[in-house]
Amino acid sequence: MSPIAITLILLLVAIVLFATEKLPVDVIGIILVIALILTRVLTVGEAVAGFGNDVIITIGGLFILVGGLTKTGMVDVIGRRIGRISGDNEFVLTALIMVTAAVSASVLKNTTTAAMFLPVVIGLAARSKVPPSKLLMPLAFGAILGGSCTLIGTSTNLAVSGAITRYGQEPFSMFELAPVGIITFAVGMLYMLFIGRKMLPSRGGEASLTEQYQIRDYISELLVLPDSELVGKTLEEANINNLLELNVLGIIRDGERIIAPSSDERIRRRDSLIVEGKISDILRVKEEIGLEIKADFMLNDVVLEDDDVELFELMVMRDSRFVGHTLKTMKFRQSYDLTVLAVNRHGQTFIEKLSDLELIFGDVLLVQGKRTLIDPLVIDRELMLLEDVSASSIRVEKRKWAVAAFALFLTLSLTKVVVGYEIPLAVCVLLGVMVLLATKTVRYSEMYDLIDFRLLVLIACMMSFGVAMENTKADVYLAGLIEQYFGQFGPTAVLAGFFLFTVLLTQPMSNQAAALVVLPVAIKTAVALGLNPRTFIIGVTYAASFSFITPLEPACVLVYTPGRYRFMDFVKIGTILTIIVFVVSITLVPVFWPL
Repeated sequence: MSPIAITLILLLVAIVLFATEKLPVDVIGIILVIALILTRVLTVGEAVAGFGNDVIITIGGLFILVGGLTKTGMVDVIGRRIGRISGDNEFVLTALIMVTAAVSASVLKNTTTAAMFLPVVIGLAARSKVPPSKLLMPLAFGAILGGSCTLIGTSTNLAVSGAITRYGQEPFSMFELAPVGIITFAVGMLYMLFIGRKMLPSRGGEASLTEQYQIRDYISELLVLPDSELVGKTLEEANINNLLELNVLGIIRDGERIIAPSSDERIRRRDSLIVEGKISDILRVKEEIGLEIKADFMLNDVVLEDDDVELFELMVMRDSRFVGHTLKTMKFRQSYDLTVLAVNRHGQTFIEKLSDLELIFGDVLLVQGKRTLIDPLVIDRELMLLEDVSASSIRVEKRKWAVAAFALFLTLSLTKVVVGYEIPLAVCVLLGVMVLLATKTVRYSEMYDLIDFRLLVLIACMMSFGVAMENTKADVYLAGLIEQYFGQFGPTAVLAGFFLFTVLLTQPMSNQAAALVVLPVAIKTAVALGLNPRTFIIGVTYAASFSFITPLEPACVLVYTPGRYRFMDFVKIGTILTIIVFVVSITLVPVFWPL
C-alpha cells in the first residue's frame, strides 16, 4: 500500500475516533503517531518532533499566566461591576455579559472564560430576576466570538500558529486576527441582542432547588412508631438504604432538625426521618419495619438545610476523575460525606437509581452537605460550584502581580512592532511565569495542575501528522482533487468551501483537531491555485473557532445544563449565528489578507 493511502486511511480513522469520543483526544493522537511509526510513514524522530516545538512551551506557559489571573479573583471584581451598571435591565445585562466575555476570552481563552463567569452570571441572573437561560448562551457565544480576536484567545489559534511554521509561514502576531475578529463579534452581538435574545427560552431561576429539580414527590417524612424494630439502632445498623432503598437525609427530633445525620446516629421512638426514594418504596415502609408516612409533610429547601448543611448545585468538569464513573463505584457518600439528591443532564433530571448513573462532563448534581467538604473538590477542579460566592480563598493581595505578569508578557510580545526587535513568544511567556512564581501569586506546587497537558499532547501529535501529510504528498493529492473539482468556481468559493468543511468537522471533533486536519490541505490547495496561503490559513482558523450549531463546543457544554437548554435551542439560534459569521468572514478575510 502506498504511503499516501496509508496516511489518508489513518486520517479517516482519526476523524472517526475523534467523532465517536470513545477515547480521549490526546490518546487518539498518540495512537496516530504510533501508527505512523509502525507503518514507516515517519521515523521515530519525525513522529515525536512536535513535542519539542516551542509552541508547546508557549501554550503551557499561557495556562499558568491565566491561572494567575483566576486565582486572584479578577472575575469577581468584573462581575460586581456588571451588576451595578446593568441593574435589572436585561438588555443592558446581556450586552455587558457578551462584551465582558469577549474581552476576557481574548486573553483567557473562551472555555476558561465561560467556566469562570458561569457562577457569576448565575448570581447576576438571580439578583436581576432573569432566567439563567436568557444569559448563559450569550455568555458562551460572546466568549467564543471574543476568543477569535487574538493569538491567545483560543487554543486553536495557538495550535494553528505553531503548525504553519512548517509551511514557511510566519506565526500569528498577537493581534493579527483582531480586525476581522472584532467586526465579527460586533455583528454577532447585535444579532444576539436584537434577534437571538428573543429566541432564547425562559427556563430556570426557580427560587427553590427542590422545586427546580422536582424532587418533591421523592422525599417524605416518616414517623418512627414506638414498636418499630429500628428503635435503638444506628442508621448504619438499620441499613435503611439497602433494605428499603431509601436515603435518610435528616431527622426531626423533639422539634429540632438533624440534617445529614452521621451513620452512627441512633434512631429513637417518635423520630421523624426525612427520606428520599421511589414512591413505591416509600409506600411500603409501614408494613416493613414500623414507619408511618406523615401526610402533612411540606418539602422545601429549608427542610434539607441547617446552619452547617446546605443544598448545592455542582457541575462535573471535563477532566474530573468523576467522569465515566458512578456514585456507587466512587463510594461517593462514604468518601466525601455528601449526598447526591438528583442529577440534571441536558434538561433531564435523574432521581431514581442515581448510584448506577455514569457521570459525564456537564452533569449538574444537586448535593446536600457542608460547604467545607465541597470546597476541596471545587479547588481541585473536579466540580464547579454553580453559585456566585464570595471568594474568601482568592489571593486578592496578589492581584497586582498577576496583572503585572500578564502585562509583561503582552508588552514583550509586541517588541517587534514597537522597537523592531523580536523576543520569542515562548520567552515572553516564561518571563511572565517567573514573575508569578517569584511573587508566589502561583505556587510551584500548583503550577503543573494549571496546564492542560491533554491539549499539548494533541497539538504535538497533530503536528507530527502534518509532517506525514507533507512527506507522503497526501496534502498535495487532496489539494489536487479540490483544485480539479472546485477551482473552476473561483478562489472565494474554494475559501468558503474550506470554511464550511472546517465548521462541519468541529461539530463531532475538537476545534484544534479539525483545524490541524484541514490546514495542510488548505495550504497546498492555495499554492496549487496560485493564491495566498495566508488567506486560507486565516479562514480555517476562524472557522474552527466558530462552533455554535450544537452544544458540543466546551464553552457551550458548560452552559448547556445550568441554562436548562435543549439541543434544538443551540441548533435554532446557533445556525443563524453561524451563517452570519460565515458571511462576515468570507467577505472580510480576503480584504485584510488578499487572495
